[in-house]
Amino acid sequence: MIRTYKDLEVYQKGYKLSLKIHKLTQKLPKFERYEIGSQMRRAAISIPANIAEGYAKKQSTAEFKRFLLMSLGSCNEIQVFIEMCRDLNYIPKNLAKENLESYEVLGKQLNTLQERWV
Repeated sequence: MIRTYKDLEVYQKGYKLSLKIHKLTQKLPKFERYEIGSQMRRAAISIPANIAEGYAKKQSTAEFKRFLLMSLGSCNEIQVFIEMCRDLNYIPKNLAKENLESYEVLGKQLNTLQERWV
């Protein structure tokens, strides 16, 4: 039974992934920690933050779905940043692959929840 936003699997996964991204960005070259790194952290944390904010407004199905779509947009955004960091050789390819796969799964889950929420 879902009592709070913290009970939603997409929130839990999004929160854990945002912690991973925060740690990953600390390993970027110093000049990128404040450029790409900052954008990555904001995109990553906006996923669980939008889920939490939208859930507070769940009395309006349309409003919660709108916040889920914003989370999905941030999920896509973080994938672009991960690919960019991989292609600039800031992070190892295997670490990029692992994170991209995790965000791809999260994106699918967000999309499914958004489509099925009543």
